[in-house]
Amino acid sequence: MTETAPPAGTRAGTLADRDTHFEVEQFYYAEAELLDDGRFTDWLDLLADDLDYWMPTRSNRLRRQQALSIAARGEAAFYDETKDSLAWRIRRFDSGMAWAEDPPSRTRHVVGNVVARYVDPEEHPGFTEEDLTMRSAFLVYRNRLEREENVFAGGRTDVLRRTDSGLQVARRTILLDQNILLAKNISTFF
Repeated sequence: MTETAPPAGTRAGTLADRDTHFEVEQFYYAEAELLDDGRFTDWLDLLADDLDYWMPTRSNRLRRQQALSIAARGEAAFYDETKDSLAWRIRRFDSGMAWAEDPPSRTRHVVGNVVARYVDPEEHPGFTEEDLTMRSAFLVYRNRLEREENVFAGGRTDVLRRTDSGLQVARRTILLDQNILLAKNISTFF
């Protein structure tokens, strides 16, 4: 990683500078804390109004067919959400009508292997070099009731938009490292 950000116009696709990388890591740690504390309404503030939040399903494929192992847009997905649909889910949690989360789960989000790059506007139309593309790995531990435990492992690819109020998640693709969901439900955010 470089010490300072490259000049504007030359950043597209390059690794973010150390200060920006630190800022992004702190953003992800704060996000994990909000999710673990059940502060979902506050978490929504970290999401852009035009959010695309997508977790496609996976299937086992032969090595030569790996390109087909991840569901395409329009095919099966665990999540295919907008900020409004996530807000609806959160209102449902708060209403007491979400039986899968009453009593609520206890979660622990661990985020690591963060790689930050400046956006290449040719690859991400509508974004600028001030925005960031991110790759990270995650582990989410969930405990519910007395004996229900789940561990979700995977990776995320995000586009973070810089706003006057700070970074916001504009695009999030979540890819679990399992093709069959072993949990009874997936009422956890990633």
